[in-house]
Amino acid sequence: MIGLRSKRIISDTIIYIVLLVMVVIWLFPLVWMVLRAFDVNGNAASSSIFPREFTLDNFKDLFAGSDYEQFPYGRWLLNTLIVALGSCVISTLMVLMVSYALSRLRFKARKKLMNIALILGLFPGFLSVIALYYIFKTFGLAGRMESDMPFINLIGLILAYSLASGTGYYIVKGFFDTVPMAIDEAARIDGATKNRIFWQMIIPLSKPIIIYTILTSFIGPWCDFILAATFLGSNDTYLTIAVGIRKWISGETLPSTHFARFCAGGVLIAVPITILYLIMQKFYVAGITGGAAKG
Repeated sequence: MIGLRSKRIISDTIIYIVLLVMVVIWLFPLVWMVLRAFDVNGNAASSSIFPREFTLDNFKDLFAGSDYEQFPYGRWLLNTLIVALGSCVISTLMVLMVSYALSRLRFKARKKLMNIALILGLFPGFLSVIALYYIFKTFGLAGRMESDMPFINLIGLILAYSLASGTGYYIVKGFFDTVPMAIDEAARIDGATKNRIFWQMIIPLSKPIIIYTILTSFIGPWCDFILAATFLGSNDTYLTIAVGIRKWISGETLPSTHFARFCAGGVLIAVPITILYLIMQKFYVAGITGGAAKG
């Protein structure tokens, strides 16, 4: 008969084997992409998984290639940074203010608005992409062509990412619910307004959730493709990286010659997010666990 300890060892072994297989399946595409970024062979098709010869030319060609004017990776990087930072600032402010209002204030239809926002958040965002595009195009903030101030598309993209961000209030509201109401009451007795309580008392106490909100608000626009591809026009100078590097694998002749550069561009765009997450990981975890304490 198998003892309890032997059963535990067998079950743990099976669990670890399953987890190891899952990790290999999950990491393999990432490792393969990194290796191909250093591959001297730029073709999409390769006879071997691992490159036979490594080079840094693929990364150099991102900023100094002979076709840089056609594929300005540096400008795409700047555009992506502008869009991500702009939407991050607006989204963070909106989420914090909406969450504080729903956490602290009591008004008619408060619960109904919370439920509506929660239900809307259950639908995938890409379902509204086409509707957003035509709404913003009506106001001249999307779909501008090459000779028609195409940089306005970036402004429209920032607004599209951030204007509805307040509907994602639930994690931040949950964190604000853990902040004692006695702080607000004591401040009101001393004559402080709700605006002053929010900016000078609640915000300094909410560093973890603020960092969590900043990270989530930044990562989305930094990596997004669907909304950016819909809003931005045909001018190569005013594209984001996700839209721009796709040109290296979507043309008739490019896939056979630019695939390694495409991988290099994807690896490079992932580096800032990885570093940012590693530095802010402690606050990120504290924010999301604090926000989940009370729903």
